[in-house]
Amino acid sequence: MTGVVVMDRKWWALAGVAVAVFAVGVDGTVLAVALPTLAPQLHASATDLVWFSSAYLLTWAAAMLPLGSLGDRYGRRRVMLASLTAFGAASAWAAWSGSAAMFIAARAVGGVAGAGIVVMAMSAVTVMFAEEERSRAVGVWAGVNFLALPTGPILGGWLLDRFWWGWVFLINMPVVVIALVAVVTLVPESRAPRRGRLDLVGMTLFGAGLAGLVYGFAEAGTRGWGSAVVIAALLAGALLVLVFALWQRRLTRALPASSASTSPWEPLVDVGLFRIPDYVWGTVLAFLCSLTMIGVLFTLPQYFQAVLGVDSIGSGLRLFPLLGGLAVGAIGAEALTRTIGAKVVLVGGFAALGAGLVLGSETSPGSGFGFVSSWTSITGAGIGVVLATATAAALGRIPVARAGVASALIQALQDAGSPFGAAVLGTTALASYRSHLDLSPAMTGLTPAQAGAARGGVFDGTALADRLHSPALLADVRSAFVDGLDTALLVCGGIAFTGALLALALFPRRATTASLAVAGGDDGAAGETASATDGAPLPSTVSPAGGVAMIDAARVGTVVEGNE
Repeated sequence: MTGVVVMDRKWWALAGVAVAVFAVGVDGTVLAVALPTLAPQLHASATDLVWFSSAYLLTWAAAMLPLGSLGDRYGRRRVMLASLTAFGAASAWAAWSGSAAMFIAARAVGGVAGAGIVVMAMSAVTVMFAEEERSRAVGVWAGVNFLALPTGPILGGWLLDRFWWGWVFLINMPVVVIALVAVVTLVPESRAPRRGRLDLVGMTLFGAGLAGLVYGFAEAGTRGWGSAVVIAALLAGALLVLVFALWQRRLTRALPASSASTSPWEPLVDVGLFRIPDYVWGTVLAFLCSLTMIGVLFTLPQYFQAVLGVDSIGSGLRLFPLLGGLAVGAIGAEALTRTIGAKVVLVGGFAALGAGLVLGSETSPGSGFGFVSSWTSITGAGIGVVLATATAAALGRIPVARAGVASALIQALQDAGSPFGAAVLGTTALASYRSHLDLSPAMTGLTPAQAGAARGGVFDGTALADRLHSPALLADVRSAFVDGLDTALLVCGGIAFTGALLALALFPRRATTASLAVAGGDDGAAGETASATDGAPLPSTVSPAGGVAMIDAARVGTVVEGNE
């Protein structure tokens, strides 16, 4: 069977890909609970510990778009298989690292591999699923991503309490094997037929530029926005991204008018993507939603651990109401979109998200788990609805031939937004924390050094209160942190309501999650890409097997190779 995928089979394929995405998500969060164990085992300095996380984050960001382009060019399944293999090797390398330098190198390789897995997983949704199923598939993809967030600390804490620390990373190995089998047997190969010269200049400019921005945003949360390192990283990153944009514009203008001609240089990014309103505004709205999500994920675990006094495992468990709401929202988004349209769903989703965050801003040190569960469930439902709908709308109108790059751009923007959101909202929360704490009575009896330590953050403040055996200082520190939490949630609520207004005013009323589809030319050659304004896909290839419809095997200039 070539070029077609049975309906049930593609859902099994998505399940296999989702397992790999889940492993990547757990790998990205498990390090938080492993750092205290890794520091003495690897004789790591404070700088080493920073790079344990930063190496993964920076290579992830730098590799995102180049790997998307390589998938479009050489085959998305091929890049997925290579990324899975590299991810397994990097996990084993990390587990058996004998020094901090070896571990940092392993994490850097793991970041590149993880980026390839996530981007190819998102592009697989575009390639394998037709319009009526894509929103549901995106919901599954998003749900798996967020399920990994609490699972990492929970699983990591359990393993560290009972086994050798290396098992935190070796646990990825069986998952990688399962995903490899699923991808090899179930996922069809697909690639774009056009092959100009590889844009190595664009890859370098974008990778270095995005890495600079991510590093600058990440460091701003600890060094402050006025730090010379932060300013230099942000300026260099922004300059490189600007040069990248100009370079892509130049290459696009140099493209031959006929698709039959071969271009000496193929742009890394198809600038025509930015003329598709569904893609542009779907990406922007998903970015805004990710900012609010980062605000919640940045502050809630600190609240659970520093204010409620639970450990990392308990903190992860208390995130499940948020994830339950997210799952309900992501799964229900498809039916809502079919019934009332993507525009109305996005406006309603952002409104629910904003309402949940405003309700959450009433959190106090004495708030019970029932109250926290209620507003986090509402918030999660809003996040699920918005992310599933916005991402499906963005992916629905892109040419499948550029699925890898288009998916990578969406993911890259969210990756840059994560440290940006954490830095901005973290700075907001810390400023509120300090202003509240400075007015507390317990601060008056402290020495300047002790006061400086207390102002450093909630964990520094609670540690100082424990050393001084001061219940009054502990209560003031917790109260100050909750004040900062409430402020950050209000800011997130404002972002959510801004998203609702943008969706109402600018998101296309007739947005669709349909993909543009045209039959391939003679001998399997790709046909011309349909206009972005022509939303009616041509008929798909249908197999009579079982009377079940199959996905189109030759969409928009894409070469798809099924498994025999």
